[in-house]
Amino acid sequence: MKADDSPAGGRSPARHPPQPDRRRQSLPTAKPKPAADDPAAPEALRRILASASYREADEDLDFLQEKETRGLRLQLEYLKAETLLRENNIAHTVAVFGSTRIDEPRAAQRRLDDCVRRLGEDPHNSTLRQQHAVALRLLEKSRYYDMARAFGRIVGRVADCSYGGRTMIMTGGGPGIMEAANRGAHDVGAPSIGLNISLPHEQYPNPYVTPELCLKFRYFALRKLHFMMRARALVVFPGGFGTIDELFEILELSQTRKMPPVPVVLVGEPFWRRAFDPEFLVEEGMIDAEDRELFWFSESAEAIWRDILRWYELKGEPFCPSDVGVP
Repeated sequence: MKADDSPAGGRSPARHPPQPDRRRQSLPTAKPKPAADDPAAPEALRRILASASYREADEDLDFLQEKETRGLRLQLEYLKAETLLRENNIAHTVAVFGSTRIDEPRAAQRRLDDCVRRLGEDPHNSTLRQQHAVALRLLEKSRYYDMARAFGRIVGRVADCSYGGRTMIMTGGGPGIMEAANRGAHDVGAPSIGLNISLPHEQYPNPYVTPELCLKFRYFALRKLHFMMRARALVVFPGGFGTIDELFEILELSQTRKMPPVPVVLVGEPFWRRAFDPEFLVEEGMIDAEDRELFWFSESAEAIWRDILRWYELKGEPFCPSDVGVP
């Protein structure tokens, strides 16, 4: 080494930096204890490596299912969905709810035809007669499938036109009305979101949700949170317990101003007039008259969208640029 190349000369010797992930010389820990030194060592090591205690915590699925790690699961469930939506620049959603039992018209007609056939074979069977009556009503309601699909097309066409970021249809990811709304967006080549839920029995997402935007939740609470966080409107078609649960959830949040009110549209006034009676609640003093103003009824996809746009215009926060109406 030359005098001016030495550390004493003030200059460091020229050397390649160490490899970031490997050594030239292995450490002693890189080799298991050989059987030549202890015949029992290999089997003992195998048992250690197979033990659950030796798994890293984030790779130990059994540990992550313990009741003590519920808080971690809640955080992860929130964070996964939030990260995915942010990465896709999804600023706003239009949430669509409705019955999983309302099929497209041809499927509803097949159900009715099957009921007619079975009832013809056993005309005095009261159960079959009830099923036939229900099938008739579901066939009549299949028009809501077409309406939800048409609404999905409308929102899909303006997905990238709203202020503040992308707006997408968001549903629970299941069949029926949810399928119809996702399908409408799919019809026009637009992405849409599905938030499915894990249930004790198998539950499949509908095939029209954008694969990269279909999530499965363990906890209803976290699923509800993500339904509401970006919602700029809630469109509610006829449905059962789940649909009514989501409807009342957002009505309560709006009533108490826990969240700023957003448009809530109930599709199918005759159904909703029987399903719940807000006027009765006002008369009984259970809600105030102004709470009745938290929602309105609508009967067509085009009217739903026009009224949502008008609501935001009156609020002074246009949903879309002024030249974007009903596509």
